[in-house]
Amino acid sequence: MVESAYEVITAAAGSAGPGGAGTEGERAEFGDSAAAGPGGAVRRRQARESAARTYARALPVVPVRARGLTIEDADGRRYLDCSSGAGSLALGHNHPVVLEAIRKVLDSGAPLQVTGLTTPVEDAFVAELLRTLPPGLAGHARVRFCGPGGTEPVATAVALVRAATGRARIVTPTDAQYAADPATCCPAEGGEAPAGVLVEAVRGECGPRPVPGTWLRGLRRITERRSVPLVADETETGVGRTGAFWAVEHSGVTPDVLVLSKAIGGSLPLAAVVHRTDLDDGRASGAAAFRGNQLALAAGTATLAHVRVHRLAEHAARVGARLLTRLRGLAGEFACVGAVRGCGLAIAMELTAPDCGPGAGTAGELAAAVQRECLRRGLIVDLTGPAGNVLRLLPPLIVTEEQTSAILDRLADAVQAAERSRADHGPPPGARTAR
Repeated sequence: MVESAYEVITAAAGSAGPGGAGTEGERAEFGDSAAAGPGGAVRRRQARESAARTYARALPVVPVRARGLTIEDADGRRYLDCSSGAGSLALGHNHPVVLEAIRKVLDSGAPLQVTGLTTPVEDAFVAELLRTLPPGLAGHARVRFCGPGGTEPVATAVALVRAATGRARIVTPTDAQYAADPATCCPAEGGEAPAGVLVEAVRGECGPRPVPGTWLRGLRRITERRSVPLVADETETGVGRTGAFWAVEHSGVTPDVLVLSKAIGGSLPLAAVVHRTDLDDGRASGAAAFRGNQLALAAGTATLAHVRVHRLAEHAARVGARLLTRLRGLAGEFACVGAVRGCGLAIAMELTAPDCGPGAGTAGELAAAVQRECLRRGLIVDLTGPAGNVLRLLPPLIVTEEQTSAILDRLADAVQAAERSRADHGPPPGARTAR
């Protein structure tokens, strides 16, 4: 008889835990070996779910427990998780303050979903969020909740500045423009300025890339002079990830609008837009059914407060500097390690493909090999970039010095193993494999 939620979940997966035999129907469909244990779950996923789940295919891990930086697989293996839910886990998995906040809401009998209604849980979240904002924005800010995905807060911010300015055009700077005069990002077409400029202080595409502070300050001066709202997308960079509570603080720039998601929900889906009071037109922000989920608000409040009180952004800056130094050292040891960039605990290491002869593979294939070698050593890392050749490290802000050493050692071993395997293809004369 199934009694616990865990048993319900594992029974539904065709396993009563590690090594479970699965149902008779699953054994008939997939075979005994496919229906049993964590490997069976992976095989069932491959047969049942979309091939678009590239992340799950690259990391054949079936997590059943997690705490902090550590994930335990269904087969009992433990991994250090340096993906942090794509940056959404500022405090790692199942942090005690987050679990306590969630339990309090559950035990209180409060409603879990009340779209658009004010609750004590929401009130506490907004108060804590305002405490963390850049000083130039905190004193005259409004908070607008929206759907919890990655696109909803951006769409909400765009609709906001369009309504406030009466203009339609939104400018998003390109990589080329970050190296040029910031005035090129705020052009007047037909004599009309844009409705807003949407910018990331730390670019997330192709791995973290900080935008120069002088460039951002120049852009801020231009947008102020032309009365163009500056919208900062902090979806991936907020809540201490980059070594400051908000990435724009590195440059000293105060935006007119902040786009927030991921880490603000304390591991649960939550998104919001913070904007200057004078941009508020009082219009309804749309019917987002899951706007302001109560458990996410409670978890988010606990996370924001913990990061603020324990100065975890400063910790992220210190640990991140250590990671960058060691990874740049790897670039001096291995020809396959290219650019290393980032700030705080948002770090990217680009893998290149020196010519090692026929069959040696592309940079993306080499990066995938490094990821596999990391997994064999109990380390979960993410890959990004158009060619899939950028390894991304996003450990939680609570990562310790000891764990940092383990991450670096495992990653260095993985790069060495992948490089050795690649070199076995036989580099042509004069080709460089390791420095």
